[in-house]
Amino acid sequence: MNTKYSPGLHYLATLHTSDAEALKDMEAFKVWLSAEIQALGLTQAGEVWHQFPQAGFTAAVALTESHISIHTWPEFQLATFDVFLSNFSRRNNDTVLHLAQGIASFFNARLSNIHQIER
Repeated sequence: MNTKYSPGLHYLATLHTSDAEALKDMEAFKVWLSAEIQALGLTQAGEVWHQFPQAGFTAAVALTESHISIHTWPEFQLATFDVFLSNFSRRNNDTVLHLAQGIASFFNARLSNIHQIER
Protein backbone atom coordinates (compact mmCIF):
# COMPACT_ATOMS: atom_id res chain seq x y z
CA MET A 1 0.00 0.00 0.00
CA ASN A 2 1.30 3.47 -0.94
CA THR A 3 0.99 5.55 2.24
CA LYS A 4 2.39 8.68 0.57
CA TYR A 5 -0.55 9.17 -1.79
CA SER A 6 -2.94 11.98 -0.82
CA PRO A 7 -6.35 11.46 -2.47
CA GLY A 8 -7.07 15.19 -2.52
CA LEU A 9 -8.35 18.31 -0.79
CA HIS A 10 -12.01 18.52 0.27
CA TYR A 11 -13.15 22.11 0.86
CA LEU A 12 -16.44 22.80 2.64
CA ALA A 13 -17.75 26.28 3.45
CA THR A 14 -20.67 28.56 4.09
CA LEU A 15 -20.91 31.84 2.23
CA HIS A 16 -22.77 35.00 3.24
CA THR A 17 -23.83 37.70 0.81
CA SER A 18 -26.12 40.70 0.65
CA ASP A 19 -26.87 39.74 -2.98
CA ALA A 20 -29.90 37.48 -2.48
CA GLU A 21 -30.73 37.73 -6.20
CA ALA A 22 -27.45 36.06 -7.15
CA LEU A 23 -28.37 33.15 -4.88
CA LYS A 24 -31.51 32.64 -6.99
CA ASP A 25 -29.77 32.82 -10.38
CA MET A 26 -29.10 29.16 -11.06
CA GLU A 27 -28.63 29.65 -14.80
CA ALA A 28 -25.91 32.29 -14.38
CA PHE A 29 -24.06 30.11 -11.86
CA LYS A 30 -24.41 27.08 -14.13
CA VAL A 31 -22.83 28.98 -17.04
CA TRP A 32 -20.04 30.34 -14.82
CA LEU A 33 -19.27 26.93 -13.28
CA SER A 34 -19.24 25.18 -16.65
CA ALA A 35 -16.75 27.74 -17.99
CA GLU A 36 -14.56 27.35 -14.88
CA ILE A 37 -14.57 23.56 -15.16
CA GLN A 38 -13.49 23.78 -18.78
CA ALA A 39 -10.86 26.50 -18.16
CA LEU A 40 -9.32 24.48 -15.34
CA GLY A 41 -9.03 21.36 -17.48
CA LEU A 42 -11.47 19.35 -15.38
CA THR A 43 -13.84 16.78 -16.88
CA GLN A 44 -17.55 16.93 -16.15
CA ALA A 45 -19.16 13.50 -15.85
CA GLY A 46 -22.74 14.47 -14.94
CA GLU A 47 -24.88 17.05 -13.21
CA VAL A 48 -28.14 17.57 -11.34
CA TRP A 49 -29.65 21.05 -10.91
CA HIS A 50 -32.88 21.99 -9.15
CA GLN A 51 -34.40 25.47 -8.87
CA PHE A 52 -36.79 25.95 -5.96
CA PRO A 53 -39.88 28.04 -6.80
CA GLN A 54 -39.27 31.72 -5.98
CA ALA A 55 -36.14 30.72 -4.07
CA GLY A 56 -32.66 29.28 -4.34
CA PHE A 57 -31.24 26.22 -5.99
CA THR A 58 -29.27 23.08 -5.33
CA ALA A 59 -26.77 21.38 -7.60
CA ALA A 60 -24.30 18.54 -7.72
CA VAL A 61 -21.75 18.34 -10.52
CA ALA A 62 -19.87 15.08 -10.86
CA LEU A 63 -16.36 15.31 -12.25
CA THR A 64 -14.00 12.53 -13.20
CA GLU A 65 -11.81 14.21 -10.56
CA SER A 66 -14.72 14.05 -8.00
CA HIS A 67 -17.42 16.72 -7.43
CA ILE A 68 -18.74 20.19 -6.67
CA SER A 69 -22.04 20.74 -4.84
CA ILE A 70 -23.97 23.81 -3.68
CA HIS A 71 -27.21 24.73 -1.94
CA THR A 72 -28.44 28.33 -1.72
CA TRP A 73 -30.86 30.05 0.65
CA PRO A 74 -31.50 33.56 -0.70
CA GLU A 75 -34.05 34.19 2.05
CA PHE A 76 -31.17 33.93 4.55
CA GLN A 77 -28.50 35.38 2.22
CA LEU A 78 -26.32 32.29 2.49
CA ALA A 79 -25.21 29.17 0.70
CA THR A 80 -23.20 26.09 1.49
CA PHE A 81 -20.90 24.32 -0.92
CA ASP A 82 -18.14 21.80 -1.18
CA VAL A 83 -15.42 21.04 -3.70
CA PHE A 84 -13.40 17.84 -3.74
CA LEU A 85 -10.86 17.05 -6.44
CA SER A 86 -8.73 13.94 -6.64
CA ASN A 87 -4.97 14.17 -6.88
CA PHE A 88 -4.80 10.92 -8.86
CA SER A 89 -3.66 12.27 -12.25
CA ARG A 90 -2.36 15.65 -11.06
CA ARG A 91 -2.16 17.64 -7.85
CA ASN A 92 -5.42 19.60 -7.66
CA ASN A 93 -5.25 21.28 -4.22
CA ASP A 94 -4.63 24.75 -5.73
CA THR A 95 -7.50 24.16 -8.15
CA VAL A 96 -9.83 23.39 -5.23
CA LEU A 97 -8.84 26.67 -3.55
CA HIS A 98 -9.26 28.56 -6.84
CA LEU A 99 -12.78 27.17 -7.28
CA ALA A 100 -13.76 27.99 -3.68
CA GLN A 101 -12.59 31.58 -4.04
CA GLY A 102 -14.29 31.81 -7.43
CA ILE A 103 -17.60 30.64 -5.99
CA ALA A 104 -17.35 33.26 -3.23
CA SER A 105 -16.52 35.93 -5.81
CA PHE A 106 -19.40 34.89 -8.07
CA PHE A 107 -21.85 35.53 -5.23
CA ASN A 108 -19.93 38.59 -3.93
CA ALA A 109 -19.76 36.76 -0.63
CA ARG A 110 -17.55 36.21 2.35
CA LEU A 111 -16.71 32.69 3.45
CA SER A 112 -17.18 31.24 6.93
CA ASN A 113 -17.24 27.87 8.62
CA ILE A 114 -14.45 26.71 6.32
CA HIS A 115 -13.17 23.16 6.59
CA GLN A 116 -10.27 21.92 4.51
CA ILE A 117 -9.78 18.20 4.78
CA GLU A 118 -6.78 16.44 3.27
CA ARG A 119 -8.17 13.09 2.19
